[in-house]
Amino acid sequence: MITSSLLLTIALSPLVGAVVAGLLGKQVGRAGAHTVTILGVAISAVLSLYVLKLIAIDGHPAVNLSIYTWFEIGSIKAEVGFLVDSLSALMMCVVTSVSLMVHIYTIGYMKDDPGYQRFFAYISLFTFAMLMLVMSNNFMQLFFGWEAVGLVSYLLIGFWYKRPTAIFANLKAFLVNRVGDFGFLLGIGMLLAYLGTLDYATAFARAPELVGQTFTPWGTTEWAVPTVICILLFIGAMGKSAQVPLHVWLPDSMEGPTPISALIHAATMVTAGIFMVARMSPLYELSETALSFILVIGAITALFMGLIGVVQNDIKRVVAYSTLSQLGYMTVALGASAYSAAIFHLMTHAFFKALLFLGAGSVIIALHHEQDLRRMGGLSKYMRITWITAWAGTLALIGFPGTSGFFSKDAILIAVQHADRPGATFAYICVLLGVAITAFYSFRMLYLAFHGQERFEHGGVHDEHHNDHGTHDDHGHHSGRPHESPWVVTLPLILLAIPSLLIGAFTAGPLLFGSFFDGAIFVADGREPLAEMAHHFEHGALAFTLHGFVTLPVWLALGGFALASYIYLLNPAVAEKASQVLAPIHRILEKKYGFDELYQALFARGSVGMGKLFWQAGDQAIIDGALVNGTAGLVARTAFAIRRLQSGFLYHYAFMMILGLIVVIGAFALLQ
Repeated sequence: MITSSLLLTIALSPLVGAVVAGLLGKQVGRAGAHTVTILGVAISAVLSLYVLKLIAIDGHPAVNLSIYTWFEIGSIKAEVGFLVDSLSALMMCVVTSVSLMVHIYTIGYMKDDPGYQRFFAYISLFTFAMLMLVMSNNFMQLFFGWEAVGLVSYLLIGFWYKRPTAIFANLKAFLVNRVGDFGFLLGIGMLLAYLGTLDYATAFARAPELVGQTFTPWGTTEWAVPTVICILLFIGAMGKSAQVPLHVWLPDSMEGPTPISALIHAATMVTAGIFMVARMSPLYELSETALSFILVIGAITALFMGLIGVVQNDIKRVVAYSTLSQLGYMTVALGASAYSAAIFHLMTHAFFKALLFLGAGSVIIALHHEQDLRRMGGLSKYMRITWITAWAGTLALIGFPGTSGFFSKDAILIAVQHADRPGATFAYICVLLGVAITAFYSFRMLYLAFHGQERFEHGGVHDEHHNDHGTHDDHGHHSGRPHESPWVVTLPLILLAIPSLLIGAFTAGPLLFGSFFDGAIFVADGREPLAEMAHHFEHGALAFTLHGFVTLPVWLALGGFALASYIYLLNPAVAEKASQVLAPIHRILEKKYGFDELYQALFARGSVGMGKLFWQAGDQAIIDGALVNGTAGLVARTAFAIRRLQSGFLYHYAFMMILGLIVVIGAFALLQ
């Protein structure tokens, strides 16, 4: 039975762990901090699986519970409550299971860091915030979780707070997300204004009332209310899920420790926007314009962010740009009304992307925090477990037939191909090209790290970021050859590799074509983007996998694999020649299309320049000069002039009185 106490336990267990580790870190020590936070997340993970079992297997109906009323003003009520259906139950399992793996991994990765207890407190608090977001049953609580994950991500990205680059990165993430959150808040405000409620169930029931309603923000142009609401909400998703042009914060989030890179990029913050749009499907199905907008934005992100990954040399940044591209795929699925495909890819991506990030962290540990792919190579013989699991994650990422990524990515490609709305053709071309690009940069990273010539220094690489803390975090590897990471690092890799390879085949049927999301996701009649895939899947996962070998996406992926194999494994000299021949394109990709420079000029330097102008012209000239100092000067000059009239002699005052009396009498006589 799904009760309020069960759901409160799931949501609050990570919070309790965060409070103990954060406020009592010195008392409980390092072991106590990781024990209490891992225990809290483990409790949430086990109970989330139990809730999913009740809903998916036992047929338990969705639960919509109100815990208490936060405030009530007239007919407007804000509550703290939980909506647990198949969508939220699946998200709860993804968030808690990946978070649990990251918690265990952190014991090995952060073992020598002076902020050990603080880090565990942050990641446990991050898990709590994400659970509050996905379990909420109203927009107010959704916004609380939305802002909470943004706040904790700020703390985690800037965890090494003595590094200027980390502070710049967390401030950048915070400001970019404020832009998106402003649109998100406007969207919630419009929903409240037009529907008069913050409750999901009530808002979705009243959503058809929005059809045909328009408003005129300026001039005579009428805007459709559903379209404006949906686009404003999606602007929030663009910030959280890093869609162009609000994507610039995500690569810089690599300044945080690797465990938080995995948590942010795989299962928590960046998936919040995808989940939100799927949850709001009854609203989005009212506006084809909004869905086309989402489709195009996702397609641009999927293709062009993947291209940047081709030229990255930092192992974590390659995976980061891969995340951006894969988020674009999920967004494209949302725009094609294939919400179930987006959530399915979100789930599979969470496992294999967490695996790739944690695998990258294992390599970084072995090389004493070296992250440059050009200083790696040949690690397969030193790190067998990391190497094998990295292959598993890479195959899932490129959508190799039979892996989890194959089923979820193919679902998106088929949905977009058969989507009947403006922008679908452009989106399909983008995601199709993205398949080859994904395979190319994925195997480029794999070969540069694990295969080919050894390019690392056996004596160890100095750890720059930890030196800012006055310590050296080498995880016990001062010299000698690299070797496999400890079991607290490799165990999560193995546990994540299993679902990365297998979970797709077992869950594709019920999640994509079954009744799993019935009542949780709404698709308008006549829009069945996955119907074509259902025909191919009716003979089972194995038959669909075999059919995949004759489809264009798989051959494009194999083309990307073959090209990367030739350049980075068989003939490495070609890479240098290619970068010279394609130098202009290479520079554009290295500059990341100039988004950072543009934002620096328009917003960073532009706002500073505007501030200086207002300060000089407004504050100094008008406020200080004319008003404050000017008024003070006028009073001083007036007082000085009047003071000269005060001689202190009685006859002067008598003379002035008589003179004043003459003036008054004269004025009175003139007026007569």
